Amino acid sequence: MDAPRIQLICFPHAGGTASFFRNWHQWAPQDWELSAVRYPGREERIAEPCPVSMAELAGQLADVLAPAMGVPTVFFGHSMGASVAHEVTALLAARGAPAPRALFVSGRAAPDRLRRMSDGELDDDELLARVAGLGGPGAELLQEPELRDLLLPPIRADYQLLDAYAAGPKAPAVDVPVTAYFGTDDPGPSPDDVRAWSELTTVGCETLAFPGGHFFLVPHERDVVRDISARLTALL
Repeated sequence: MDAPRIQLICFPHAGGTASFFRNWHQWAPQDWELSAVRYPGREERIAEPCPVSMAELAGQLADVLAPAMGVPTVFFGHSMGASVAHEVTALLAARGAPAPRALFVSGRAAPDRLRRMSDGELDDDELLARVAGLGGPGAELLQEPELRDLLLPPIRADYQLLDAYAAGPKAPAVDVPVTAYFGTDDPGPSPDDVRAWSELTTVGCETLAFPGGHFFLVPHERDVVRDISARLTALL
């Protein structure tokens, strides 16, 4: 089997799973290989403890991804996944390992503009209301008591990780081009917060807005994948 021309590796949002990207292959060129990372504590890795810090999560993923970077690879991360993808990119470069050729981030403020979710720890109902307010796919499942007990722990772990990350050290600028996507009605990062990703690359950054909220990706996944494809055709 021929090696793929491009490998696109996707990083899910907080509480998200690899299956969030299950439809992306139908919009991508046939000679691409699409995959998504599976964070510990969910899906097939549900028995594994959730990472307690961004450094731990990025380190685990860099260990796994480094041997898989033999073909031209790009990273895409949505929301929390954008931060994870950036941290893994910087960590691979610091190790002298092959880094992705480009970084695509979505629905996420630049690292230095991140804010804690709250001044104190939210109780379960407050956390679920915050998640439901973002309108993500499957949010209605959190209202089912049996599923709520299963889904809530990784969500809480991810938000605790993100709160600590917002107040802690961040990876430096990377030597790869960055493209930042955002929803025009996202209640989270402002357009200026997203455009500030330009400070995290030594090569160049472009931004593109889509109608919708934090999960604008769901109705616009075809448009996003095709935009990625067009940009990579010009780049590679």
